[in-house]
Amino acid sequence: MEDHDTGAGAPEVGVSRASPPSGGPSPSAGRPRQAGPQSGNGQAGDAQPQRGKARKRRKRRRGRKVFARDELTTAAHLVAASAVNIAAAGPPAVSIAPSPMAAPPAPQPRPEQPIQRPPMQELPVFAALDLGTNNCRLLVAVPQRHGQFRVIDAFSRIVRLGEGLTANGHLSQAAMDRAVEALKICGDKLRNRKIKKARLIATEACRTADNGVEFLQRVEREAGLKLEIIDRQTEARLAVSGCGSLVERDTQGVVLFDIGGGSSEIALIDLTGQRSPRLANHIVSWTSLPVGVVSLAERFGGRTVTREIFAAMVEDVAVRLRSFDGRDRLSHVLASPKFHLLGTSGTVTTLAGVHLDLERYDRRRVDGLWMDRDSVDRMVEKLVGWDFQQRCANPCIGADRADLVLAGCAILEAIRAVWPSERLRVADRGLREGILSELMADDGVWRNSGRGRQ
Repeated sequence: MEDHDTGAGAPEVGVSRASPPSGGPSPSAGRPRQAGPQSGNGQAGDAQPQRGKARKRRKRRRGRKVFARDELTTAAHLVAASAVNIAAAGPPAVSIAPSPMAAPPAPQPRPEQPIQRPPMQELPVFAALDLGTNNCRLLVAVPQRHGQFRVIDAFSRIVRLGEGLTANGHLSQAAMDRAVEALKICGDKLRNRKIKKARLIATEACRTADNGVEFLQRVEREAGLKLEIIDRQTEARLAVSGCGSLVERDTQGVVLFDIGGGSSEIALIDLTGQRSPRLANHIVSWTSLPVGVVSLAERFGGRTVTREIFAAMVEDVAVRLRSFDGRDRLSHVLASPKFHLLGTSGTVTTLAGVHLDLERYDRRRVDGLWMDRDSVDRMVEKLVGWDFQQRCANPCIGADRADLVLAGCAILEAIRAVWPSERLRVADRGLREGILSELMADDGVWRNSGRGRQ
């Protein structure tokens, strides 16, 4: 079961979708060098010696006057210098050994060869792995401009590690087997690269399962990966760090939410004061609801969802939100047009894909997309009206998400009721991107590259 969120659809992460792409190679890249010695005006010269008495010829080389009496000697020196330069760049394809006693042959046309350039300084490689209740995801990236990075490898698979966890309190054997197989692939990818720093995390399923620690010991034995179980506050902070570049400069307030498989993290971000380079520094309140798409669908059913069942799911989440003490910390900006919601999860990316009527999920079109209130209403209404087979048939949902997407929509509707907003921004990014941003910032890779946002 592959997840459509691979994270590899965009070459650079950490920049808004509206930002211009980074510059490509210069127009002169790939031009072949002109073979043979050159005359003073830059054109290919004739290396044949002149007959009769050699004449003095004045040349200017780098501001110095040079007198050459013998064209043959000059040509030999040029050929020898070329041989030295080639040797410095690496072993030559053809050995050149000019004789100083004989005239060199007329230059023959040489096939065009690519310019040999010295290898660029190797960029440090960073990795982030997120094992959640529903997905196993890996990103491998190298730093780019300040606050940005380029993904060089990615992996994402729906493993449903938390399947049955709500009812049984522990991870099932089948679910653990699926997760271990996915993690073995991630382990192979990491061992095949020279990773400078990596962070491998596990979230709600391993936090709450009574056999979560034993499962991670098995992962270490069989996949060679040592995962850490992070707390809910860290999970919320990482989600915010991963979406920093999608919050524009003039924004006054944001409610960022990450609807997961077993929990949903919500962070209230106040930007009315002086802006810090790290968006996570502006979190004024946060909560982690112990409910996600997997746990909610298992309690209420995910295949056959009537409107009454959907309303009951919304109310279940709403009750939990009403007990959130910090829910009113952004009341002073809720009415402002510079306040918006920011969602990072499979639920909102799925809604965006259906909204765009994509024949195939396209991360480049979804990540950073703005949806207004009416568009979100229409998409939720459409999905609630579809039966299970119709949801399966949609290319942005598929069989793997068809029984979970309405539970995600119910969580979204409860969030929208508490923090009504005219705009929702969709983020196909989250914990992994937040991990990478923090790893790179802490390592100092952007320290001398100018100021920017993370």
